[in-house]
Amino acid sequence: MCGIVGYIGPQNAVPFLIEGLKRLEYRGYDSAGIAVCQADGSLSVRKQVGRLSNLEESLDAEPLSGSPGIGHTRWATHGEPSTLNSHPHLDCSGRVAVVHNGIIENYLSLRADLEAKGHVFQSQTDTEVLPHLIEEILKPGGKSHVEAIREALRLAKGAYALGIVFQGETDAFYAARCGSPLIIGVGDGEQFIASDVPAILNRVKKVIYLNDGEVAELRPSGVTLTRLDGTPTAVVVQEVTLRAEAAERAGFETFMLKEIYEQPRVLRALLDTHVDKNGAVRLDEDAEALLAAEMPDIQRILVLSCGTAYYAGMYGRLLFERWVGIPSETDLGSEFRYREPRLPEHTLVIAVSQSGETADTLASVRLARTMGCKVLSICNVAGSTLLRESDAALPTQAGPEIGVASTKAFTAQLMAFVLLTIRMARLRGIMSEARERELTAELARIPNAIHRVLERQADIRAISQKYYECYNALYLGRRFNYPIALEGALKNKEISYQHAEGYAAGEMKHGPIALINEFLPVVCLCTPTADEVYDKMISNLKEVEARKGRIIAVVTERDDKARAFAQDVIPVPETIEEYSSIVNVIVLQLFAYHNAKARGADIDKPRNLAKSVTVE
Repeated sequence: MCGIVGYIGPQNAVPFLIEGLKRLEYRGYDSAGIAVCQADGSLSVRKQVGRLSNLEESLDAEPLSGSPGIGHTRWATHGEPSTLNSHPHLDCSGRVAVVHNGIIENYLSLRADLEAKGHVFQSQTDTEVLPHLIEEILKPGGKSHVEAIREALRLAKGAYALGIVFQGETDAFYAARCGSPLIIGVGDGEQFIASDVPAILNRVKKVIYLNDGEVAELRPSGVTLTRLDGTPTAVVVQEVTLRAEAAERAGFETFMLKEIYEQPRVLRALLDTHVDKNGAVRLDEDAEALLAAEMPDIQRILVLSCGTAYYAGMYGRLLFERWVGIPSETDLGSEFRYREPRLPEHTLVIAVSQSGETADTLASVRLARTMGCKVLSICNVAGSTLLRESDAALPTQAGPEIGVASTKAFTAQLMAFVLLTIRMARLRGIMSEARERELTAELARIPNAIHRVLERQADIRAISQKYYECYNALYLGRRFNYPIALEGALKNKEISYQHAEGYAAGEMKHGPIALINEFLPVVCLCTPTADEVYDKMISNLKEVEARKGRIIAVVTERDDKARAFAQDVIPVPETIEEYSSIVNVIVLQLFAYHNAKARGADIDKPRNLAKSVTVE
């Protein structure tokens, strides 16, 4: 989950490395460091614990210059945040510097072998075995740097994205990938590497997506790719379609607030892409082909995802069963592989991931494919591993999401599920053309409904001021709003560090009701009023009221019934039950945001978290 950047070219690498690390700091911010090959060939390393600003201050006091260079911002896995555990890591002689994202699973045995040969280690990390291993392979002489890297990686087991520089080699540096994302930015007489496109979005318009098991040799004049056995592989250069300003704050105080406000635009873009002027849903060509071939035989749908995307999957499951009429289930990518799953023939797997690099989801998808399943992915990042390993995809097109806590990617996933299920229902012949038009017409009103919620930000902020000092919070919802209660509680935990629990409202009396007292805020999702479970929610409100809980009710604008029991009310535009989730979650995003702001938390970079979970 760490961030990696690298540069080679005619200019000083250091400014590019710092700029790229700033754009990648959402991937980890326990420490940061760079390694630069200076003009005389010497290799210089500078690293600092804490935020990137600490490294910048060090470089201001004692500047470095040179090219090539590599940089790293860390989310700690092996070894606590410290200077010794920070990247880049060096070999014994200081001739090889490595930055790494991932986990080397057999590092203990490799380390023991190397220590037996006289190597002395400085850190607690798994990464440090790599420069030592490369040094050991180079000792006899006769091997090139890239040959030594390939041999070392044939011995290493696990996941990695690597940037590697060598002392004395000013005209080349190296990169490799297996299981962790890494891209190459192709410039004019200069080359870049990065964990994510946004890190170099303002520098390049063309990229190479490294595949697992590839090693790249980067020179100012170009890039050479080989497999671990030395076999050359083709260099496939692709155009970058994202705009550089998409990775900027654009005047907002945080990336998260900007991304909350981008949601109407993101959802309109999805509608414009997939709903024609007659109100009919059409997916991308590969998705249409997959569904046309598979729909007659699909007997079961399995949604695989993690974190926020798992809650989107829970929402999708409800839609599949209601509109498509196919038995469906959700499973956590982190659990699916370990429960000895049994997938019946003709199971369609839907994989959901913002980054497309979530390690647990990818591993579960690969297992499902070995069991004969077709995979359709809902994903935000073009060129990601998940997209490349799926039979078809429904890209969410939300643009870069820099804030660690997901907002626009989540609502885009919800809308993607709506579009997918409508299309599948039509292909199955169980939804009429008229019903499709009704549903897409109502869906087209959702972006404006979100705008109206955003206009209530001041009211939501005022309510948060009453509760931000509470130790706990309870979030309640039913059916389509149960996943949203879970997501709202997660957002609050992630960015404000206020403990919160999301619960199916009907389950409250089976345990959580014991928590309710006059100090507990209870967020209740009470929309829409026409829904058959609305009266059940009112009963839940009465149960909370009887125990003196502090009720914060999300209600439709014309609802008077729920208002009578609530201390605080947040009105939202009314829509059908299936779409109420997309509107209600905006309220919970803003509520968590203002809780976090009042509590003084770092909203874009909450402690202990990183944006993309690329390790298990």
